[in-house]
Amino acid sequence: MIPLFKVRMSAGAVEKAKEVLMSGYIGQGQRVEEFETALKDFFHHEFVVTTNNATSAEHLALHMLKKEVGGCDVLCTPLTCTATNWPVVLEGYNIKWVDVDPENCNMDMTDLRRKISPTTKIIYIVHWGGYPIDYRRLLEISVECKKMYGFTPIILEDCAHAMGSMWGTMHVGTVINSWATFSFQAIKHVTCVDGGALLCPDDHTYKRAKLLRWYGIDRDTNRKDFRCEDDVEEAGFKYHMNDVNAVIGHENLKTLSPYLEMNRDCALRYNNAFEPNPAIRVIPYNNKSSYWIYTMFVKRQDQFMKRMKQEGIMVSRVHERNDIHSCVKQYRSILPNLDKIIKEMICIPCGWWLSNYEIKQIIYAVNSGW
Repeated sequence: MIPLFKVRMSAGAVEKAKEVLMSGYIGQGQRVEEFETALKDFFHHEFVVTTNNATSAEHLALHMLKKEVGGCDVLCTPLTCTATNWPVVLEGYNIKWVDVDPENCNMDMTDLRRKISPTTKIIYIVHWGGYPIDYRRLLEISVECKKMYGFTPIILEDCAHAMGSMWGTMHVGTVINSWATFSFQAIKHVTCVDGGALLCPDDHTYKRAKLLRWYGIDRDTNRKDFRCEDDVEEAGFKYHMNDVNAVIGHENLKTLSPYLEMNRDCALRYNNAFEPNPAIRVIPYNNKSSYWIYTMFVKRQDQFMKRMKQEGIMVSRVHERNDIHSCVKQYRSILPNLDKIIKEMICIPCGWWLSNYEIKQIIYAVNSGW
């Protein structure tokens, strides 16, 4: 099968991981600090905290926001990995589902504006497949909320698909004064084997996040002796990254740029090939997207999937809609856009691992019909 995803591991990551593994120190140390510095340089953002995975980063952000907003409603998209929305439930917030934009699978800004209320103090967005959200419209809605209800909603961005995605000259997650999380899971653009990062909006939240990712203990100063801590003022989690994961991520980050261009080039070839096909609807091409996945819409979705399997091409919807699960049944609402596109959306292989021949093979198989 032509795989839908593939792990990208640089030679440097393998060598540096071996060094750390044999060094006698594999916990959170200098390598984590070096990786965080590299991420700060990459994002042009000073307040970057690494974690052991992206879900931990999301949970950490929502936990920290609890003191500021209490148990409010969170406006969420149901079209994402469950890792996005389950921390909302676990922290005791109420989910208010927002429909999806049928053009690009991101949150529908019209429905978002409709569902803003005095109790919806957090907007939780996802950049589907790396496709940047419409920040301009998002900011307009924030301003309208301030005028109507006297507060500006907090924006939390799940950028798990969007490492390297841009809005103009700025990385997604840094465009507005938001909270943002990134994933370094196995099959992401940059992998640490597993890992995540939280981009905080200011120095205060950054320092608090660094404490809470490791029990609430300051690793540098809050020690009575080597293993015993001084007073812990706020209980935290065991969400820190270790040096092994950090050095792998750091080395893979160094080689990201050309691979992003390969993904974008592949997506452009698909758009050019599929736009004339009346049985397919494509998402408008965006050269700022990271194209972690390439999503399109097809009639007779089940038949399409069977046909691609016969052709040796792995395809998937990638994520089930979150709102159908029993653990969030109390939040169900009418989402007509999602109801329609979920029956048509499909993701096909799009990435650096595809040869020119395989891209042509996929285009030919798709355009041959099903």
